[in-house]
Amino acid sequence: MNNYRKLRKIRKVYFGYEEIAKVLGISFDSARVEAGRFVKYGLIIRIKRNIYVLREVWSKLDREERFLLANILQVPSYISLMSALDYYRITTQIQQDFFESVCLRRTKEISLEGVMFNYTKINPKLYFGFVKVKDFFIATPEKAFLDALYLSLLGRYKFDKTSLDYNKFNLNNLKTLAKKFPRRVQRAVKEYV
Repeated sequence: MNNYRKLRKIRKVYFGYEEIAKVLGISFDSARVEAGRFVKYGLIIRIKRNIYVLREVWSKLDREERFLLANILQVPSYISLMSALDYYRITTQIQQDFFESVCLRRTKEISLEGVMFNYTKINPKLYFGFVKVKDFFIATPEKAFLDALYLSLLGRYKFDKTSLDYNKFNLNNLKTLAKKFPRRVQRAVKEYV
């Protein structure tokens, strides 16, 4: 496992065949084979094709690093719903090892090493209202709430509306963003603010 010691020199959250080839001094094709061996022995975790995380790094990832991986697992996507509202400390519901994102592709769940990444497809016209924080994309607080409200009105999402601190929303932003949603969402917003 001398090669694994060399692999531990990679100082990134995730890496691919290129980095494996470089640190081990092998070809790209050989790096693919080595990656498969490392996964088989449980030394690295395959996130998706050509994206890996050292097992020892995985266990120490903070929430923001897991948000980054959530963005990578399904492209394009951004952190939203209760995961974003928890991040902004707008809800009393704390989520651990469960990360919710909004995406343009299909709705799906991905379980990796006891961590659940949940993706909910949204109408492409509503795919806006997110920002880049550090290295990951996340909905603004107002957009995270509107995404949750919109999906709940469609019967595709359940959340505890009473757990939210509505005083933490920027009301002007909320009203402006709500205008881009269907009328029933706009009416529902008036009930909460």
